Amino acid sequence: MEPTEIREDGLLLRPWRADDADDVYRACQDPDIQRWTTVPRPYLAEHAHGFVTDFTAGVWREDSGAPFAVCDATTGELLGSCGLVALDTRLGSGEVGYWTAPWARGRGVTARATRAVARWAFDTLKLRRLIWQAEVGNHASRLVALRAGFRIDGRLRLADPSPGGRPEGWIGSLLPGEVPAPGEPGPAAPGTLEARRAAVFGRPQPVLFATAGATELRLRPMEERDLDAIVQTCRDPETIRWTTVPDPYERADAESYLEFVRGAWAAGTSACYVFTDPDDRYAGSIDLRLSPTDPLLADIGFMALPAARGRGFTPAALAALGAWGFTTLGLARIEWRANVGNTASRRAAEKAGFTVEGTARGGLTHRGQRVDVWTGALLPGDLA
Repeated sequence: MEPTEIREDGLLLRPWRADDADDVYRACQDPDIQRWTTVPRPYLAEHAHGFVTDFTAGVWREDSGAPFAVCDATTGELLGSCGLVALDTRLGSGEVGYWTAPWARGRGVTARATRAVARWAFDTLKLRRLIWQAEVGNHASRLVALRAGFRIDGRLRLADPSPGGRPEGWIGSLLPGEVPAPGEPGPAAPGTLEARRAAVFGRPQPVLFATAGATELRLRPMEERDLDAIVQTCRDPETIRWTTVPDPYERADAESYLEFVRGAWAAGTSACYVFTDPDDRYAGSIDLRLSPTDPLLADIGFMALPAARGRGFTPAALAALGAWGFTTLGLARIEWRANVGNTASRRAAEKAGFTVEGTARGGLTHRGQRVDVWTGALLPGDLA
């Protein structure tokens, strides 16, 4: 396949040249590029020279892909990399890959470049499908894919996870006719709920604060040092009675729980916090789970260390996490449920501002049986 150029929407996509090596080397020192892509670590000058000369020329020559340097169409400044990182002409399918130079971020460069590559792939190469993949947690890449028109189809286990990365990836697909026109905002545009949440879940989990009487509490991400206290909490008879934690509860269960909540934050599906006493010791945990069908809805679950109960910690933490969900995640409603008879959970929810709305008969399965549950909700105005 002969190397070619694409001009679209203020960008020039062209084959790589030897004189790009210094800019590629500079860009690939960026921690995000090293974290989320497959560039060598550490990234050396010889890696950049080999990429812009032998490697990319060989890809074009072998028809195995189509690598482009993304440049400003007016100034010629190198802004990033975008192209087909895999190509199957027999199947009519290709995979897109990209990175954005640190100095070019926040300008929509890579979304525009990906649209241009996709349009060229469908119109010139007559491909029938493009796919996109990224490690779960790479919300910046996911936003680019969405803005280019890709539909996120699900997850798959990665064949070669990055060192220290997650073992699962997102996968998406794009078909002819689905690429937004140049200049169209498209899905997940800046300011949309999808973009706002990507900015939240694409960063480390923040620490929140709450006040119970004269006591200031921290809400922070769960850590390995919390696991012994979690085991103690989940072995408590009241926890076993009212929740569905494994019984008996072992250290391995707590370790799996920690891995689960870290993965859920990376995926952007829930925010699990532990709330701590003034000495930053575990006092309980709260999980705010986003609805997979209603983007403005979440439900909440919580448990407290036996020694921390009755001190107002749980209602204070619930109110703080609810406020964060409304203001930061843009939620409109947070739902609470508890088995009928779990008066401790009900008191904590009501003190936090939740309104009990009724009883759902046979509303949940609890340890093999359908049980009646109280249901309630918190709305933004309830915290005023």
